[in-house]
Amino acid sequence: MSQMQSVEKQLRQMILGLEIGPGEKLTERWIESRFGASRTPVRAALLRLETEGLVGRDGRGWTVSPINLAELEQIAVYREAVEVAALRLTCALADRSAVDVIEAMLDSCDTDTPREEWHRIGMDFHIELARLSGNEFLFRAVRDAMTRLSRARWLEVRDEAALARAWAEHRAILAAARLGDADKAARLLSAHIVGSRDRLVTSLANDRRGLRARGFAVIAA
Repeated sequence: MSQMQSVEKQLRQMILGLEIGPGEKLTERWIESRFGASRTPVRAALLRLETEGLVGRDGRGWTVSPINLAELEQIAVYREAVEVAALRLTCALADRSAVDVIEAMLDSCDTDTPREEWHRIGMDFHIELARLSGNEFLFRAVRDAMTRLSRARWLEVRDEAALARAWAEHRAILAAARLGDADKAARLLSAHIVGSRDRLVTSLANDRRGLRARGFAVIAA
């Protein structure tokens, strides 16, 4: 792995895991010191992260992109289009046994599972379901959309009721896909995406003041 790739990977993990908060300022000098890297690979890594919407230029420095509620709304519309398209392809497959692998992922979570693992598997559910379609472009689209949602999902209130509801919806989608019922699976997936969006945006909008107190930037547009 090159120095640029190493810096990019570590910075991305810190941003998505909220070790570096939305709206926090970054300097190339700090990154160089933090990762023991030279300026050229650091700058290249920042440019890569800029294309993902995770950082932006701030004068001569950089800023971690704030969480944008309007963007979350737009991502949900995009996700619904590409994820439903991928799911319909999966439902049309002659062999849909790979659905069982995704269900096993869901089964791996229990009351002793760390919050970080629930978060990861909740993201992977959508990514792996898109992968089953066999369409590389749809798979990449879903993966990229879920990456952009990762920080916001960390901030969502994730109580037991919310987790149980999400997992029940995931299982219902898988059950319809396993039977090849494309219309039902698509309907359930659409409802899941829209419901998740509404709950996430409402939660973040209601807690903007508290998030700002923690140094996190959340904007409405």
